[in-house]
Amino acid sequence: MKKTFRLGLFFLFVFTLTVLSACTNSDSSNNSSSSSSNSNGESSSSSENGSGEDKVTIEFWHAMSGSGQESIDEIVKGFNESQDKYQVNAEFQGSYEESLTKLRGVGGTKDAPAITQVFEVGTKYMIDSGYIEPMQSFIDKDNYDLSQLEENILNYYRVDGKLYSMPFNSSTPVMIYNKDAFKEAGLDPEKAPETFSEVIDAAAKLKTDEMYGFSMLTYGWFFEQLVATQGGLYVNEDNGRSGDATEALFNGPEGLNVFRFLDTMNKAGTFGNFGTNWDDIRSAFATGKVAMYMDSSAGVAGAINNAPFEVGVAYIPHADEVQRNGVVIGGASLWMSKGIAEEEQEAAWEFMKYLTTPEVQAKWHLDTGYFAINPKAYDEEIVKEKWAEYPQYKVTVDQLQDTIPGLATQGALISVFPESRQQIVTALEELYQGKDPQEVLDKAAEGTNRAMEIANKTKE
Repeated sequence: MKKTFRLGLFFLFVFTLTVLSACTNSDSSNNSSSSSSNSNGESSSSSENGSGEDKVTIEFWHAMSGSGQESIDEIVKGFNESQDKYQVNAEFQGSYEESLTKLRGVGGTKDAPAITQVFEVGTKYMIDSGYIEPMQSFIDKDNYDLSQLEENILNYYRVDGKLYSMPFNSSTPVMIYNKDAFKEAGLDPEKAPETFSEVIDAAAKLKTDEMYGFSMLTYGWFFEQLVATQGGLYVNEDNGRSGDATEALFNGPEGLNVFRFLDTMNKAGTFGNFGTNWDDIRSAFATGKVAMYMDSSAGVAGAINNAPFEVGVAYIPHADEVQRNGVVIGGASLWMSKGIAEEEQEAAWEFMKYLTTPEVQAKWHLDTGYFAINPKAYDEEIVKEKWAEYPQYKVTVDQLQDTIPGLATQGALISVFPESRQQIVTALEELYQGKDPQEVLDKAAEGTNRAMEIANKTKE
């Protein structure tokens, strides 16, 4: 029965992933030199292998292309040269979806890679899959001090007090804005709008014949974040963390606040709809077609370097009547395989510990724009120098560290997250076509409920 569940849930999960191939990675741009998604079909280039003689050799499957892949290869090379016991071979597997499909063929066997990178919405699936060895097992065995890592990043991947995977490429959303446009509109370029009503007012002042005031990618991740910062839950069962969720809650007051916020600007003509493609909305900002938009924190450097004007970065907005709760972590984490040799698991654990060191995390942060999961990395001189050049980076870290821990900002766990996100995409598209906010939200919630019901029945 358990095998049947894993097989059925996998095909449901992967099928919905294929629908989202255009926007699967919330961090599809790492810096100014790479603004395309990691599913762009770049060919793999593994790290230098060396002889590997008398070493325990393991595979590390990842889905990072462009500058992310280059940084991984350099980090892996550094680890291999730092000791003579283990050899890590980093292997690009294509998109997150492609990597998961490949893992399904070997998961739980001795042929599985020791480490696999999986995006955050795959967390529930991976926990239920039976393929993985919880990271907590090695943390407890080694008395590893988790307090050295960023708490608000760990919170997403911790379930029932147990850390299942090691956070790796982590990011959150931010609001990016054109400071020059703010000045021309008579707005304070050093004080970005904080609430929904302030964004609506600013968008009206910023709107010109050539430029919209505000935009948001038609992507479920941003909706989730705007719900969470109000303290709203996405699903029941404590956001899916105390049991298998059975009912969507995102069509409640918090979700309706978000849709009304967008609907108001859309009807006023101050909202620019640039679709589902990250490159399109980023290009619109860089070319002065929109003054404010939401992006991943990993896209900040690219926004700054590609724009011919001064760029500001701010916290994401929240509904006027609530306190800002903060943001939910996006990105991906590293999972250790179950069923492989014990010495291979030990090698994987040693590599993961190496990855979390301040020096390595400082490099990763600067190479890619992702957060350092070890905050001590921000004290490294190379980071201080970069922050002096790009003070906008610090805003992204401040927003993360100002986040109030709770069920909302911990993030929801459902095995059908990709399908639910597609339901939100459809709801947003219908909203922009003039349909009622509550009606389209309820429809998305019903679709999510059906998907969860099927997944839960399959599990039984």
